[in-house]
Amino acid sequence: MKWKILLTDGLAPISDQELLDRVILDDKKGISAEELLAIIGDYDAVIVRGRTKISDTVLESAGDLKVVGRMGVGVDNIDLKAAKAHGVTVVNAPVATTVSVAELTMGLMLSLVRDIAKVDAGMKKGEWLKKACVGTELYQKTLGVIGYGHIGEAVGKRAMAFGMRVIAYDPIRPPEEIKASGAEPVSFEELIKSADIITMHIPHIEATHYLLNEEAFLLMKDGVQIICAARGGVIDEQALLAALESGKVAGAALDVYEKEPPVESALAMHPNVVGTPHVGAQTKEAQLRAGHDILEEVIAALDGKPLRWKIV
Repeated sequence: MKWKILLTDGLAPISDQELLDRVILDDKKGISAEELLAIIGDYDAVIVRGRTKISDTVLESAGDLKVVGRMGVGVDNIDLKAAKAHGVTVVNAPVATTVSVAELTMGLMLSLVRDIAKVDAGMKKGEWLKKACVGTELYQKTLGVIGYGHIGEAVGKRAMAFGMRVIAYDPIRPPEEIKASGAEPVSFEELIKSADIITMHIPHIEATHYLLNEEAFLLMKDGVQIICAARGGVIDEQALLAALESGKVAGAALDVYEKEPPVESALAMHPNVVGTPHVGAQTKEAQLRAGHDILEEVIAALDGKPLRWKIV
């Protein structure tokens, strides 16, 4: 028997023929919400990225749907309560993009402390901004990592290679595991008060909405720098903009935004903000891993086998 799987946002090429022999993949990349409602009931599983919304309405129309697979980490575009109520299993591929997001985070960090984006733009306009570009080193600075899961720890280890002190806040992970990685487990308040640079690696859920807000920025060091390659909504963008305008925050590097794309956003256009268009997972290697991992996990869920990354 071959399982019938709908792809709504594409899938990287799969080289594992054993997996391909188990399924019929129906690629409907770019399918509209209306079209999805009309056909989803014909499939055993659906694999999505962040674009496709799997709502209660979609799940009500899902017929024999058994599994939703999210190619990547975040599942905020899937109604988990509704999935559980409808008996639909949700799985993701949380480790496939770890290296890519961690490397982008380090790139954003270096761009911030050395004004790389700003001086590159100057060079392209024929400007020689050598005297205006006085950066800082990462060496011996304190990096605060909010969320010390797969990606947060990968960033921490890379930062340690630069000679940084790494402190980490994670309300779920045991402190001894954080210590074993070489980082120091601290409270949220201690982290935002102590860090020279803060990087966020958490999902956007009710508990993390606007985790960095006006109150949090007031507690930070003057001249702190903020990086977020996690999810829009974990930072209050208006509060961050105000902190940039006041000089409390010296610079920010953002790969994610509350509204994407951030059209006419004063924050995205701010001269002390380095912005990228949600490209953390956009490497060839990460996409190949994610495609393989999610297909393997979806098939395992359909077969009733033990799962590595079950969400509900």
